[in-house]
Amino acid sequence: MAFNDLLKQVGGVGRFQLIQVSLVVLPLLLMASHNTLQNFTAAIPAHHCRPPANANLSQDGGLEAWLPRDEQGKPVSCLRFTSPKELPFSNGTEDNITGTTEPCVDGWIYDNSTFPSTIVTEWDLVCTHRAFRQLAQSLFMAGVLLGAMVFGYLADRLGRRKVLILNYLQTAVSGICAAYAPNFSVYCAFRLLSGMSLASISINCMTLNVEWMPIHTRAHVGALVGYVYSVGQFLLAGLAYAVPQWRHLQLLVSVPFFAFFIYSWFFIESARWYSSSGRLDLTLKALQKVARINGKQEEGTKLSMEMLRSSLQKELTMNTKQASAIQLLRCPSLRHLFLCLSMLWFATSFAYYGLVMDLQGFGVSIYLIQVIFGAVDLPAKLVCFLVINSLGRRPAQMISLLLAGICILVNGVIPQEQTIVRTSLAVLGKGCLASSFNCIFLYTGELYPTMIRQTGLGMGSTMARVGSIVSPLVSMTSELYPTLPLFIYGAIPVAASAVTALLPETLGEPLPDTIQDLENRRKGKLRQQLQEQQKQMVPLQSSSQEKNGL
Repeated sequence: MAFNDLLKQVGGVGRFQLIQVSLVVLPLLLMASHNTLQNFTAAIPAHHCRPPANANLSQDGGLEAWLPRDEQGKPVSCLRFTSPKELPFSNGTEDNITGTTEPCVDGWIYDNSTFPSTIVTEWDLVCTHRAFRQLAQSLFMAGVLLGAMVFGYLADRLGRRKVLILNYLQTAVSGICAAYAPNFSVYCAFRLLSGMSLASISINCMTLNVEWMPIHTRAHVGALVGYVYSVGQFLLAGLAYAVPQWRHLQLLVSVPFFAFFIYSWFFIESARWYSSSGRLDLTLKALQKVARINGKQEEGTKLSMEMLRSSLQKELTMNTKQASAIQLLRCPSLRHLFLCLSMLWFATSFAYYGLVMDLQGFGVSIYLIQVIFGAVDLPAKLVCFLVINSLGRRPAQMISLLLAGICILVNGVIPQEQTIVRTSLAVLGKGCLASSFNCIFLYTGELYPTMIRQTGLGMGSTMARVGSIVSPLVSMTSELYPTLPLFIYGAIPVAASAVTALLPETLGEPLPDTIQDLENRRKGKLRQQLQEQQKQMVPLQSSSQEKNGL
């Protein structure tokens, strides 16, 4: 399309693209920290009931006399004896089984050796209040869902740059307020606000970068975004290990967003969005400014309103009004994309958060498993990048989801005792899902037209958040059958991989600007297939004529 030629005229991939892309993706380092922050700030240390305030432990026989034991001989976390029992008693003794117990009415004693302070230990989110811990993460994901819908729409209306500036400030303020929250309710409210802004940052980051890059470099941008997010997982493990106090850690990953807010004022708005909005004057200014930064000032001076008007005539005539989210369902071409992509977004996020939000369930150091989960992304995303550029977006999306689902399903039949095998399969599945996330961001941005691209990405991210909210609920089915959640987590990605076959390939294709471009792409492929069939019929007809002549 004409706009890609304009980008090449003002420098293609020049100094401006390198600087702005780097600055836009930098906040993603800490966005990864926020998404899985509660693995550390809401970690559950070992705990048991506090004995009564009037208990005399020296006479009673120590703390153990108040604590019943489970089948493995460990203290029960949520019950205590109503009166101390004589020691010693072994696991399974009559006293330990039939002794009268009561809830932990005087609170709990926590093992602070690994986690000195978490929201669990500060607000006693254990035993009967254990569900509140998951509520905090669910509210954060609900905020991500709301942010994807609200800010995705605003970005198409107001522009990518303005929304990003607001999001950086909102993340900084809400994150710091969460660090100083006096109670659990206030903490959840500010975590919800953080989730809203972080969702918008992730989708606007990809969109603003893709719209300023030529066609042949879009996959590189997607790979860069994915790798920055993976490095952010390493960063979280290091920060959480160095700063174990949850309030200090929350503060540490939030304050830098003030710096992002300050330098985001220097971003240049997407010229493609300007043109799709009919603002040719601002499109011209943005392109000339980019040309000057890229050292192509002479090429920039050649641009004029008349040239843009003739080059972008289609955008001006067909984008007389902004597309709304309703058109995703009204227009047949957009409806097809929306339904297929929604399934891909939901499946990827559903299985991904089913794995990464249960780090304590692997039975190894939570810091180590966080590093391993981050490390597996590096080779996985490299392979995904190579597949994206060689075979295309559709094969990469299909393979990553299919392999992830198979790994999770196989994990469901591996005995619990084989922790190394189970952890290895989970890590491999997580790497495939990270690759799927990497691909789906790029794929969605290339499939939707410019006039509704941000809204489409926002709705895709919304479906991803629905998956992340439903995922913890599915984990509760383990009470019915221990490995049932794994079978559900694995079946959904396998089913979604089949849906990928219904989407078109975008490798080497120009970005569509209008809904008509989607129709032209589909009709163009049909026309191309008819032409190929006609070419194949020509030699057949000639050969039959030769036979008749003989």
